[in-house]
Amino acid sequence: MSQQPKSQNITKIETKISREDREKMMGQKGVTVWFTGLSGSGKSTVAIEVDRILTNRGAVCTILDGDNVRHGLNSDLGFSPEDRNENIRRIGEVAKLFTETGIINLTAFISPYRADRDRNRQIQGEGDFIEVFVDAPLDVCEQRDPKGLYEKARAGIIPEFTGISAPYEAPEKPEIVLNTGDQSLEESAGIVIAYLEEKGYINKA
Repeated sequence: MSQQPKSQNITKIETKISREDREKMMGQKGVTVWFTGLSGSGKSTVAIEVDRILTNRGAVCTILDGDNVRHGLNSDLGFSPEDRNENIRRIGEVAKLFTETGIINLTAFISPYRADRDRNRQIQGEGDFIEVFVDAPLDVCEQRDPKGLYEKARAGIIPEFTGISAPYEAPEKPEIVLNTGDQSLEESAGIVIAYLEEKGYINKA
């Protein structure tokens, strides 16, 4: 459930355009596609490719990416377990707003704790949350290391780094598993697109 607000002097507004009306207008169903995995596993890369394909097909999409969000909305948060929890909690609430507007919302966050991801699933409606486990072995992620983060973590420069000095709890029952150590970018994105088509979030091409 959503966290209860501190103030009791607030009232939710009701819009005159329903979610169903918006989805009918856009020709799609709103959904949060939650990419989770180690740094360097390919979360953002796959999300960007899925966004490109869907947008070229006329879908209305948005991407919420870990680094981008930490430059604005969550710039006040660090990487302690408590801050990681709050980072993912806030993103979950933003993702819910996008989903309820009928947008296909692609989120790319390490989101290392299972309980945080499960909470974000629970605050959404039935069928509104698709968990995508971007499963690349640690050694593959370290070989890629596009930001040089693993090297810094191994040297002790970056504390509490997921996969090295902080835990990552893999999903137990994700809707989609991408083996990006073996699959090409096109194959991984294609799996996500096919799932969205099969479940009726978008029309088949």
